[in-house]
Amino acid sequence: MKVTIWNENRHEKNNPAVRAVYPEGIHGAIRQFLSNAGVDAETATLDQPEHGLNQQVLDETDVLVWWGHLAHGEVKEEIVERVYQRVLDGMGLIVLHSGHFSKIFKKLMGTSCDLKWREADEKERLWVVDPSHPIASGIGEYIELPQEEMYGEHFDIPAPDELVFVSWFEGGEVFRSGCTYKRGKGKIFYFRPGHETYPTYHNADVQKVILNAVQWAKPAGSDKPVYGNAKPLEAIAANQK
Repeated sequence: MKVTIWNENRHEKNNPAVRAVYPEGIHGAIRQFLSNAGVDAETATLDQPEHGLNQQVLDETDVLVWWGHLAHGEVKEEIVERVYQRVLDGMGLIVLHSGHFSKIFKKLMGTSCDLKWREADEKERLWVVDPSHPIASGIGEYIELPQEEMYGEHFDIPAPDELVFVSWFEGGEVFRSGCTYKRGKGKIFYFRPGHETYPTYHNADVQKVILNAVQWAKPAGSDKPVYGNAKPLEAIAANQK
């Protein structure tokens, strides 16, 4: 299995506080723990040619992990369409935190994907609401993060196929924080935590969820369905007259 971690990599370049938390970038931190678990993981960033997502890279990618925030509008439409087609063809997609506003996630959801938010250094508790789901494997009743950005309902997304996590925040809000979807042959998982100034991706439980999600989202290996005008498999009686 090949995983590509995409990150716009702007906060890390421009904000010393973010570089202090993620000296190799958010993409580098995710690659490190996936690699430590034996996953073949590479990275791609916004400022690379074709955003690091040329057709060959995507064709060789089984699961794409996506983190973006400041520069959603800079992602070229042809790259969005390229990723979209790969998801429909079976590539898994893991969308993290502020990636909810990415062009690719909004295209796949067909909604605004808007929400409430607040930065107040508050505690987040992610409750496991589907303990039988493979993405929650090895996680206790909840994950507690001492400081995170708040995302609150209403979250303008389609009803998830499966809801794995629901967050509660110290300020009182709740949020659907772990949502799965299927589009075409591809599987999609949205996972909420991961504000750039907090060490969220160093948390062992968060790492475990992302590793589980990568395994869950990998292609099933089934053949692509055949569409269009089809010849009958059996003789049609009306044609024999």
